[in-house]
Amino acid sequence: MDAPLTGVVPVVPTIFHDDQTVDLGGTARVVDYLMDAGVDGLCLLANYSEQFSLTDAERDAIARMLLEHVAGRIPVIVTTSHFSARVAAARSRAAQDMGAAMVMVMPPFFGATLTVPGPAVIEYFKQVADAIDIPIMVQDAPLSPTPLPVSLLIDLIRQVPRAQYAKIEVPQAADKLHSLVSALGSSLPGPFDGEESVTLIPDLDAGARGTMPSSMVPAELGQVVRRYRSGDRASAVSAWEDLLPLIHFENRQCGLRAQKILLAEGGIIASDRTRAPFGPVSPRTRRGLIDLAAARELLIMRWAR
Repeated sequence: MDAPLTGVVPVVPTIFHDDQTVDLGGTARVVDYLMDAGVDGLCLLANYSEQFSLTDAERDAIARMLLEHVAGRIPVIVTTSHFSARVAAARSRAAQDMGAAMVMVMPPFFGATLTVPGPAVIEYFKQVADAIDIPIMVQDAPLSPTPLPVSLLIDLIRQVPRAQYAKIEVPQAADKLHSLVSALGSSLPGPFDGEESVTLIPDLDAGARGTMPSSMVPAELGQVVRRYRSGDRASAVSAWEDLLPLIHFENRQCGLRAQKILLAEGGIIASDRTRAPFGPVSPRTRRGLIDLAAARELLIMRWAR
């Protein structure tokens, strides 16, 4: 990348057929919709991509196909998290060799109780960094029980120069982002938030330069970010607040299934299936989501029409 990645970088969902096999064509079609939405980059194989439901062979096939499909038109991040530093490093090297512009990595953990102390977290990221020549985005997410306090993140980024991005999506994200930006300055060119952009305006106020939402409303979030950057904070806040009921519904009622429901409702994909044991939302929840979306002029609902 010639310049730091900023703006809206959505997670690409993995699309399945009704029989739960991977739908590579449907996944590529989602990427086409996202490109037309004007996103600044893409993230593959993240938690909202159901990476935890994929085999290693499926991961490789998805990453290779989508990187070839994008063909360098925008930066693509590949998530390469694994408890083993050796495996995470190998995944990261493979992603780089396929054409990834960046990798995203969570701190090592397994289940709810197997965590790693701070010094070992830094050594883990050093091993990943030694395997690649592209930047690392450190993912600070609620899914991981391995803590990443501000002091540890500052030490990590200072000791691992390839760790140039941090995606902060934990409670009190804005304060954490502000502390990191204040302490690290240009050493952290890519402070991002996540969690479906549910705290986007406070996070931008704190110094975030990008956001990593789902694939549900990236075009509309792009308008928010561009208005904010232009100095029109009031208009950005108004546009974001209009999206908030839908984003909150996604975040609290549906999770990653929301984007698939609306992608299918809008005719972009054929099936909104997730892999067992991750089942569908209830009919009433599905109706509530679609009603909220239908009340807004969203690209996801009209792109394929």
